[in-house]
Amino acid sequence: MAELIREIEDSDLPKVKALLGSVFEDDEYVDICRLGGMTNHSYRVTRADGNEYLVRIPGEGTEEMIVRDDERKSTELACSLGIDSELLYFGDDGRKVMRFIDDPQPMTEEVMCRSENIKQAADIFRKLHTCGVDTGVKFEVFEMADLYEKIIRDGGVAFYDDYDEVKQTVMDIKASVDANGPIPRVPCHNDSLIGNWVLDKNGKLYLIDWEYSGMNEAMWDLSCLSIEIGYNEEQEAELLLDYYQREPSLEEKKYFIAAKLYVDYLWTLWGLTRVPFDGDFMQEYADGRYLRLKNNIEAYKKLG
Repeated sequence: MAELIREIEDSDLPKVKALLGSVFEDDEYVDICRLGGMTNHSYRVTRADGNEYLVRIPGEGTEEMIVRDDERKSTELACSLGIDSELLYFGDDGRKVMRFIDDPQPMTEEVMCRSENIKQAADIFRKLHTCGVDTGVKFEVFEMADLYEKIIRDGGVAFYDDYDEVKQTVMDIKASVDANGPIPRVPCHNDSLIGNWVLDKNGKLYLIDWEYSGMNEAMWDLSCLSIEIGYNEEQEAELLLDYYQREPSLEEKKYFIAAKLYVDYLWTLWGLTRVPFDGDFMQEYADGRYLRLKNNIEAYKKLG
């Protein structure tokens, strides 16, 4: 699933066993493997009957930014739609147990650039966005940005020298897009990075990890996917065509790029909130997103 494999945390083992005990008649397992991830501690656990399960322990500091009951609602919706695997347990603190997706294939940007997987991703998003369910979970991008700004200040992390100017440009573009009329809010994943896509042995694509999911503008998911995978213009055109099942309008294309700005704006700030916990790794993550944000501002302006 994820590329980074880290050592098992000894302090996690009692928590893993407690979760297994909550779901099954006993807490035994025959194998455990730490999976990659940026904030949580996730494990693939194999039981004596050969069945494999994903066990997640929430990471330090995540309680400041994630409402776990909201995540549970979106996870349950995704599982009911067949977008994610089977959910067996979801605790109030965000600990969870799910059925491990069968024989996950190595996932890379190249895999997600294949036409069949672009189509599957578009189909997953369309199924989610058109399901007609209001989870009651808000994903207010700019409210979250304000919260992240406060966390950054309180944490003593430095903002970029031109941050105020870049922020104002993003707000101006948002005002221009919003002037075209209200945009519906639909269930969205909101964090479709490469590590949150899983391809099983039969070639079926799943979208996992719903920590940041909530009611949002549908275009966010499409733009986030393009950014995270690194789609070129041809692949972006394919994604939009597969999603809309028609050629997108010029306004939809402009909105697609505008949504890219929103994505990198928010996750730049999120990355800075994690610097006190994860150091240089998260600083570099934020820096990369901030540079791309500024590049996409220029791309948006070129559309006129």
